[in-house]
Amino acid sequence: MNIKYPMSDLSKKSHVIEKLEVQSFEMNVYLVRVQIEGQAGFVTDKKGSPMRFHNSQMVRDMFEHCEVQKAVMLHDSPYDEMIGNPMKASDLTEMPFSMQQPY
Repeated sequence: MNIKYPMSDLSKKSHVIEKLEVQSFEMNVYLVRVQIEGQAGFVTDKKGSPMRFHNSQMVRDMFEHCEVQKAVMLHDSPYDEMIGNPMKASDLTEMPFSMQQPY
């Protein structure tokens, strides 16, 4: 079952987000997957497609009103393949992601 979290619904009131996962892609494209009450799914736009965020600050701004218990960024790096090493089963890296607003 694919759960979708429309940004229009998430922006209406504060939510407790157990985990916010920012998936980083090339060309400044970020997708966000959230887990709320044990149910995980992508944040979607008005059309029901995964919502594209264009920078990390856009993510912080959109979820500033929510309580985010854990935030991570996932990045799939093709580094080994680029330098001629064999591909790994997964080059996925998970890093902490700060939701704190810069001052």
